[in-house]
Amino acid sequence: MNQQAGSAHPQGVRDAESGTGVLLVNLGTPEAPTAQALRPYLRQFLSNPRVVEIPSWIWWPILNGAILPTRPAKSAEKYAQIWMPEGSPLKVHTERQTRLLRDAMAARTPFPPIIEYAMSIGSPSIAQILESMLRQGCDRILVVPLYPQYAASSTAAIFDAVFGYLGGLRDVPALRTVRHYPDHPGYIAALAQNVRDHWAESGRPDKLLISFHGIPRAAVDKGDPYPEDCRITGCLLARALELGEDDYLISFQSRFGRAEWLTPYTAATLEQLGRQGVRRVDVVCPGFVSDCLETLEEIAMEGRDIFLRAGGQAYHPIPCLNERHDWIQVLADIVCTHLQGWEAAKVERKN
Repeated sequence: MNQQAGSAHPQGVRDAESGTGVLLVNLGTPEAPTAQALRPYLRQFLSNPRVVEIPSWIWWPILNGAILPTRPAKSAEKYAQIWMPEGSPLKVHTERQTRLLRDAMAARTPFPPIIEYAMSIGSPSIAQILESMLRQGCDRILVVPLYPQYAASSTAAIFDAVFGYLGGLRDVPALRTVRHYPDHPGYIAALAQNVRDHWAESGRPDKLLISFHGIPRAAVDKGDPYPEDCRITGCLLARALELGEDDYLISFQSRFGRAEWLTPYTAATLEQLGRQGVRRVDVVCPGFVSDCLETLEEIAMEGRDIFLRAGGQAYHPIPCLNERHDWIQVLADIVCTHLQGWEAAKVERKN
């Protein structure tokens, strides 16, 4: 919740020395795989004007009259299929990444930053964690979206929430943001090694499908740079794997509604590959650093059914980076790069 414009830090008191904080932000997840838990989650997600760019007077009757009465139950069934004993996979992996990043940063610097994570949708919210970080003494905060490719519906939505919370404070901390890292050498190397590790155990496919989350074509027409970020990552990954042009394809998943989205669509591509007699397809999703509903249900389950029904023989979804050591080190590299100058100031203050 935003603080009053005249307030200082939350509750007016900080309980630690001023310091540097790093806020990792992921999309979010419902609290449970139930329709009751999905309803507020979907309402918040689909009410964000960054996510659905339709005038509210048109969209609200559709959302409340057609989508929210039916979609939560259907989504709950999907979440139930991938739910882990510890909870939602996205949240579990994000929590683990946060802990591992703390360890990695502690090994690199005598004064490691305070590292927390938040969710753009659901809990813990960005406002809640920012408030907590201010209580812990952070007067410099680096915001790191866990989206390698920039899109207004994801990255910009995070920045909106951060700026909105800070806009209610009088004593605003210094702020830095990581916009994207689609071509970061370490990120590409970790992606490539993750694929190689899978192939070392399971052999190579006839075709590698590099699938990204889609966005409406209308968003691209308005200037969203997301498709270019995706193509940069996809092409660099293919180059790192030494793939020829006929060895891989780039596609886009998760189309929603009737409007045109980025093409080619992943589902249609899988069906086409199966009908063309391609025997084995492997699918990797570089846009997600943590396995989630999209990778574990839509890609791993629905994608397999589509490909096999169309005539394919073998289908291999490749896990996301999750807690891989090389990925955590890349994340630490990104953080260290964007903290330059701040850590020096922190050392001087402590001395």
